[in-house]
Amino acid sequence: MQALVCEQYGPPERLRILELDDPEPSDRDVVIDVVAAGVNFPDILAIAGKYQVKTPPPFVPGNEAAGVVARVGGDVSCCRPGDRVLVNTRGGAFASQCLAREDCVTRIPPGLSFEQAAGFSITYGTSYHALKQGAGLQAGESVVVLGAAGGVGSAAVEIASAMGARVIAAASSADKLEFARQCGADELLNYSEQPLKESIRDLTDGEGADVIYDPVGGNLAELALRATAWHGRYLVVGFASGEIPALPANLALLKEASIIGVWWGPWATRNPGLQQQNMAELGELCSAGKLVPQASSFALRDFVDAFAAISGRRVLGKVVISFDADGE
Repeated sequence: MQALVCEQYGPPERLRILELDDPEPSDRDVVIDVVAAGVNFPDILAIAGKYQVKTPPPFVPGNEAAGVVARVGGDVSCCRPGDRVLVNTRGGAFASQCLAREDCVTRIPPGLSFEQAAGFSITYGTSYHALKQGAGLQAGESVVVLGAAGGVGSAAVEIASAMGARVIAAASSADKLEFARQCGADELLNYSEQPLKESIRDLTDGEGADVIYDPVGGNLAELALRATAWHGRYLVVGFASGEIPALPANLALLKEASIIGVWWGPWATRNPGLQQQNMAELGELCSAGKLVPQASSFALRDFVDAFAAISGRRVLGKVVISFDADGE
């Protein structure tokens, strides 16, 4: 099989496309022929040796993929060869064949292409868990989504809108905001041209936002936290800006606000029943046409460009690496 291999920590340019042995499943494993694999910001951190959980080189990065089941272990009951599935793995997704545990395999929701499915589970799983279990979002509440045109950001816009919230999309350019509007945003905020805190207050009639969804971090974080409402919830989703903010604790005290960390992968592992329920509900929203994942596809040979689209924060929707451009 072809695989994208990290032989030493560093930038994406150090990755190599190599031929490796095809994986063989154990009793409860599934091997899929990968059609597309999702690229996420943590992948950039992983190959640089900067992620929270380090994998020693050499390794095949990538944590989500979609494709067709090729082989299954003797005790697998969730799927069979020929099924269209998406998988979550701890590495190994950036390869033409991917090995995953049975409990990490889910059938692709009806109507989604392989490219859409490859970028579905982490971004939509993260955003749904954040808004549902993390924030306890209620219909009619206001949600500010920072980085609203990126993978998790655009998913959060769609999901919050589907949950009946009033969504304020915040991004750094007009084209990103237009994309967020198409995803269902009710209000648009360009934080490269408008003051973030004051603009959020203006858009919420001076009350502040009930929920802040922040995958960006950096200098936007404190401004957003200052713009929360009484009992507001600030969701720490990631740090796409590259800077981890130091937030003044008194801001939470003054509004009895909550600062809530969101790390979907370990949560899903610890709560498999809730995770399965979340994925089922997301699948229903897809089938109802309320969620329409957007994907930008790159060929395997263009993997450097795929990573650069994320690190440069130029992407609209989700970035995926395609192993079979004709796969449907």
